[in-house]
Amino acid sequence: MGSIKVGDTVAITATIRKRVTEDRVSVLIPSYHQPHSIVDTTPNVSSGQKIELTGEVTRVDGDSVTVGGKDLGITVKRSAVRLVISHVAPKRKTST
Repeated sequence: MGSIKVGDTVAITATIRKRVTEDRVSVLIPSYHQPHSIVDTTPNVSSGQKIELTGEVTRVDGDSVTVGGKDLGITVKRSAVRLVISHVAPKRKTST
């Protein structure tokens, strides 16, 4: 498994717990020990259903990764995320 770094796009597989409001569902996120809800207007979501959340890594701290983006802004264990797109820093132009 490659090293996860700031700027990478990662996916977290969350489990739906229940619908909270018309446009939000409560989800369980591995290694994130707090309730979390996301916007989801899908009419037929069921408890126990898996859902993929993607976001951009904003911080890496030892075994923890902070993922930002729509519905996220959470810190989870590195093992809870899966690399989707590795961020490649733009190449610097060298002056000649």
